[in-house]
Amino acid sequence: MRDGLFLLGFFFLLILIAAKLDQSADEVVGGPFYAIDGDTLAAGGERLRLQGVDAPELDQTCMDGSAKSWACGQDAKRLLARLVADVKAECLGRGRDKYQRLLVRCHAGAVNINGAMVRQGLAVASGRYSDEQLAARREHVGLWAGTFENPRDFRASRGMMDDPGLLISLMDWLKGMMGQTE
Repeated sequence: MRDGLFLLGFFFLLILIAAKLDQSADEVVGGPFYAIDGDTLAAGGERLRLQGVDAPELDQTCMDGSAKSWACGQDAKRLLARLVADVKAECLGRGRDKYQRLLVRCHAGAVNINGAMVRQGLAVASGRYSDEQLAARREHVGLWAGTFENPRDFRASRGMMDDPGLLISLMDWLKGMMGQTE
C-alpha cells in the first residue's frame, strides 16, 4: 500500500515536471479573424481552435427557458465573430489538435475571448473556465437558460466525436492548475 502511494505520488510529480517543461514559445496569430463556428476561427490559411471551451455545433439547437427551440450553435458563432472583430484581437497558441488546428487562447484588449464565450453561456468549459461557467449557470444565461445537449454528446450521437484523449486532457488540467491559463 505504501509503495503504491509512493509510486502514485512519483507519477504525479513527473506529470507536473513535464507540464512545467512545456514552456515553448506561443505562436501569436493576429486578425482579421473569421468565425467558422463557436469555438473555431480562421486567420489567413490557419485554423484555430479555442482552448478550454466547447461550443455548440453550427446545426445544434437548444431549448430556452420557455421550452422554445433556438439556434444555439449559430448564436455561438455570432458571439465569437463579434468578440474577434475588435482590431486588438489576437490569439496565442502552441499545440495542435488531431485536425491540425492551432489550440489558442484569444484576447481582445483585456477581454479573454475564450472565457467570455463560457461566461455568456454560449460555450461550456472543458478543463478551464469553471468560474465563468458557474456564473453563467447561476445567472441562467445562454445555454443555461433552458436545456441543451452537451456539444460533446451532440457530436458523439452523430458520429462526429472529437476526443482529445485522456493524457491531453490531464495535461491541460495540470497547466490550468499551475497558472498557465488563458
